[in-house]
Amino acid sequence: MIQNSIAKSFALKSTSSTSLKCSINTIRTLATAAGDPSQTPPPRQYGDLKDSDRIFQNIYSNYGADLKSAMKMGDWYKTKEIILKGDAWIIDNMKRSGLRGRGGAGFPSGLKWSFMNPPGWEKNVGPRYLVVNADEGEPGTCKDREIMRKDPHKLIEGCLLAGRGMNANAAYIYIRGEFYNEACALQNAINEAYKAGFIGKNACGSGYDFDVYVHRGMGAYVCGEETALIESLEGKAGKPRLKPPFPAGVGLFGRPSTVANVETVAVAPTILRRGPEWFESFGRPRNSGIKLYGISGHVNNPCVVEEEMSIPLKYLLEKHCGGIKGGWDNLLGIIPGGSSVPILPKHVCEDVLMDYDALKDVGSGLGTAAVIVMNKQTDVVRAIQRLSAFYKHESCGQCTPCREGTTWLDKMMRRFVNGQGSEREIDMIWELSKEIEGHTICALGDAAAWPVQGLIRQFKPEMIAKFKKFEENIGSSVSYGGWEPGSDVRNGKVVGSHVPHEH
Repeated sequence: MIQNSIAKSFALKSTSSTSLKCSINTIRTLATAAGDPSQTPPPRQYGDLKDSDRIFQNIYSNYGADLKSAMKMGDWYKTKEIILKGDAWIIDNMKRSGLRGRGGAGFPSGLKWSFMNPPGWEKNVGPRYLVVNADEGEPGTCKDREIMRKDPHKLIEGCLLAGRGMNANAAYIYIRGEFYNEACALQNAINEAYKAGFIGKNACGSGYDFDVYVHRGMGAYVCGEETALIESLEGKAGKPRLKPPFPAGVGLFGRPSTVANVETVAVAPTILRRGPEWFESFGRPRNSGIKLYGISGHVNNPCVVEEEMSIPLKYLLEKHCGGIKGGWDNLLGIIPGGSSVPILPKHVCEDVLMDYDALKDVGSGLGTAAVIVMNKQTDVVRAIQRLSAFYKHESCGQCTPCREGTTWLDKMMRRFVNGQGSEREIDMIWELSKEIEGHTICALGDAAAWPVQGLIRQFKPEMIAKFKKFEENIGSSVSYGGWEPGSDVRNGKVVGSHVPHEH
């Protein structure tokens, strides 16, 4: 508004100097008023979600996971009416809600679902599929298993409504093989829904046919990637596909398919019942909604809690977890979104908000909102090395940068834990991580590189201190920070060497 006023003032050449002066004075008055702290509304405090606004009401097992209990909590209410509103209505409402994928990427869900219905999709005769990614293998992430074990009917109803929006014929829930209890609870809920006529032929009496299947995986982390998951569902090795074609064009069994996260699908029925405006009212713009946060590590009360998007990280930990063990000043760093996002130091955690954009601005990411807390008693180099070992083990080996790069990351990080390295090698491992990042078919390479990059970016002095301590303990008679190639160092002492010495 102020810029428009300035433009108009200078655009009118016939304006007298007096009127121009008045115009400028008016502009200055408005600017002064806008900058007056007494007239500026205080920034909104995110968090403090009311119980009446919680989607997952049974996250603490206060009720049963059976159909009768689910219906008491509002599940399967007017589902038929929602189905009859049609695919366009469902997709439009999901777009307006601002829901972004809860699996880590944060892609707008309504837009992703709409890719299944391009112009002329009716001519592509044949089955179409919704694939639910329940292969929760990200270290630190523990939210989807809570939904499947305690609120399975929300997921099943979500499959039906999301499937209707995509005009799919069936949903395949690909669940991690280790989730035995979750798979049993989910299958029992599916059996109840079939028996009640909510899914299957003429689902909910709407004339729409929709089936739901559970497929148990074999515990491969890489199958969390959508195309690797599809490959595994088809009975092949779980290795990511090159894209394009994308799954919405050629997916499961060569048919149009969409892969969606458990939480993303499970919140859809509540959004469609309560309206997109209700969901969008939570959180900051572009970061709308309600989210499950899984907090683990050095907090007094580890938990999975449902809260508003954009809640301050410090407030989240103090309100729901009883704070950090040893107090806030004892905090070293926090991984805010599962093992694949970079770690943040204490001074950043003081003010950062838990949403996609805020965490991206500070060099990390929301990911799956799996908050891993580390206090000052943690060996942060050892913690990141454990993650490097995990990604090296879970690489499918298809891409050379990932296969070779994760191996070298693991080898170097194992040495760094003991202090066997030099400051020059920190630059080398940084360069190595950059050669992996963005050069692989799937995001596993990025997931392996980012924790190491976060360690170097935020805790490089700690790494250098380890190297110096090693030199002091062992001696710096040779290069490599006092470590002889081929020697084995345990607990800071050389216990053997395979390198011959001259006498």
